[in-house]
Amino acid sequence: MRRAEKLASQHPFAAEILGFYIHLARFQQGLGEKLQHVSADPSALLSPRPEFTELLAGFPEFLSLIQDKAPARFAEVARELRNSAPSSWSELLNHSWGNREAPDISDEFLSIAFLQPYAETIRSRAGLQIEGYTHPLCPFCNRKPGFGVLRQQGDGARRNLLCGFCLCEWEFRRVLCPACGEQDQARLPVYTAAQFPHMRVECCDTCHTYIKSTDLTKNGLADPLVDELASVPLDLWAQERDYAKLRPNLFGM
Repeated sequence: MRRAEKLASQHPFAAEILGFYIHLARFQQGLGEKLQHVSADPSALLSPRPEFTELLAGFPEFLSLIQDKAPARFAEVARELRNSAPSSWSELLNHSWGNREAPDISDEFLSIAFLQPYAETIRSRAGLQIEGYTHPLCPFCNRKPGFGVLRQQGDGARRNLLCGFCLCEWEFRRVLCPACGEQDQARLPVYTAAQFPHMRVECCDTCHTYIKSTDLTKNGLADPLVDELASVPLDLWAQERDYAKLRPNLFGM
């Protein structure tokens, strides 16, 4: 939240989405704290067990927040969901939990944002062993990565991928497309911009996808989720050149 506040003051074009993210992150933090006592079982999400009643009980508050603070297109979806039957909420959340593909409608993006603290909670308790794991899909939830991260390693930097849903992070080869497996460095251009010197647009000229990465060796104060949101001009630049994002972020960008 502090990082979002700082970037909002530096980049007026991103102030609206970062301001909304601050409200969302505060809600997610509170929901995550409430879930600390829950016996997290990913196979039983939203079952009739009592602990999941608490998760669903927070959905109306979440929808109110979205309706009041979100950009117009999400606010309208939240209003429609609030006016729908609560049984449809369970159906939506169950669908979003089980769907490994990127959401393509606004209500799915909202449900992913709501479920994220729960996904992070059960992932952190799963005892996941990721040493030696180098596949392109998240080792916990099997989704495509939402971000890349470069972290200091010796005299260079190692490349990690970060799941935008459960926030799992795992190591991945520097010269390899996570979408199609292309290994030819000449077909894997990396672009940067002076406005965001620590942000990288890692493209593939074989499958025409891209993923944005945060280079923490250049800015150790950056936050991959927040800085990815603040650097939306890089998305516009990539998409104008016919690259498609590997997986959209929580706001469909």
